[in-house]
Amino acid sequence: MSRIGKQVIACAVKVEMSASVLTVKGEKGCLTLKIPPQVHVEQSEQQLMVVAESQWQGLYRSLINSMVIGVTRGFEKKLLLVGVGYRAQIEKQHLILYVGYSHPVTVRPPEGIEFQLENPTTIVVKGIDKQLVGSVAASIRAIRTPEVYKGKGIRYSYESIHLKAGKAGKASK
Repeated sequence: MSRIGKQVIACAVKVEMSASVLTVKGEKGCLTLKIPPQVHVEQSEQQLMVVAESQWQGLYRSLINSMVIGVTRGFEKKLLLVGVGYRAQIEKQHLILYVGYSHPVTVRPPEGIEFQLENPTTIVVKGIDKQLVGSVAASIRAIRTPEVYKGKGIRYSYESIHLKAGKAGKASK
């Protein structure tokens, strides 16, 4: 049995189970999840317990826990723009990136995602759906992935790039 799946989810939000759809409502919004018939969610006062007849107990416990965290606190990912002239700006909630191409790149936020700029080189992607926040951050990073010789590109704030030596770094015989 799963060690994660056995853990109880503490929740101070409204949780409704109807047919095979679990709905979690909180101060930041509402999320839904379709649950297969092999997985049962038991609700007591301020706790949820996931009971499964299959191997999916840990997965659904983690998904439900992420939903509870999302509607109470939310999720965010920080991206850094590294390079001379690399910058970002927000116009009408669209993110406009200047990352070394001949044209600016415009990113439209999907429903439930918000972009913020701490400064022109730091982008914050916020939302209540953990998977969607990670997916949007990954798609922004893919616009200009960090290159290994100078380190220029878009990277996560926690990511470190190990730079390679160029041609001059080779040992000559």
